[in-house]
Amino acid sequence: MPLCIVKGEEPGGAGRALDFKISGDFGTAPLADVRAVIHSAASEIWKHCPDTRWQTRGFFIFWNEGSPITLFDHTADQRVAIGLNSRDTFWAQHAYQFAHEFLHALAGHSNDWRKPRLRGRKPNHWLEEALCEAASLFALRSMAKSWETEAPYPNWKSFAGALHRYADERMEATRKEFPDDADFLRWFLAEEASLRENATQREKNNRIALRLLPLFEKEPRGWEAMTFFNLGERGPDTTLAGHFRIWQRESPESLRPFVAMLAARFKEEGG
Repeated sequence: MPLCIVKGEEPGGAGRALDFKISGDFGTAPLADVRAVIHSAASEIWKHCPDTRWQTRGFFIFWNEGSPITLFDHTADQRVAIGLNSRDTFWAQHAYQFAHEFLHALAGHSNDWRKPRLRGRKPNHWLEEALCEAASLFALRSMAKSWETEAPYPNWKSFAGALHRYADERMEATRKEFPDDADFLRWFLAEEASLRENATQREKNNRIALRLLPLFEKEPRGWEAMTFFNLGERGPDTTLAGHFRIWQRESPESLRPFVAMLAARFKEEGG
């Protein structure tokens, strides 16, 4: 689908709004229902980011034949453009994909969207990808609880279990692929160079997501730290430790302990 994309225009100013324009063939799913699902997924993360604002007018959601994607540049009417390849009434899949892309939007398009460093070689981009996978699981598990009593439509309450099962199935598949969590640090050190070269190795991203998810479920305010993930000077050779130092420095003081907890998940105890 051709999109009219512009660069460098003044932002429109949506503030706290989660405003969605949707276009494309999502199969048998009415666009209004797709909107309801992705709004629900976004809200489970957005409610934990009280100090974050959009300077754009909202989001343009389109069906994309390729992989889900969040575009660097905004549409002509100043929206963050996100493509999904989910179709029909598989609400869990719509939510899973959108929560992942919504976190990319937080990391690159919230607050002053000109500041984040999104282009060029980013050796630690695999970490953002893993955190986006964690966001997908977090959103589904949170939605499952919310929909038991406050689904977008009353007759959707019965779908709460399906949302939880979808998350469980994704998590169980990762655990079967990597059954020994105690082996994580040795595994990570062996894989880090590969991750730095190719950030979107989904199975590896998923294992890291499982490592980080409990921190966000215990302290969901940590999602707001993602709005500072791409700030600050860094280069093509920035180490993981260096990335975390920059991330902490660019974050407000209230969020620095959470970023430190994330960093600690990649270190030996006491290291």
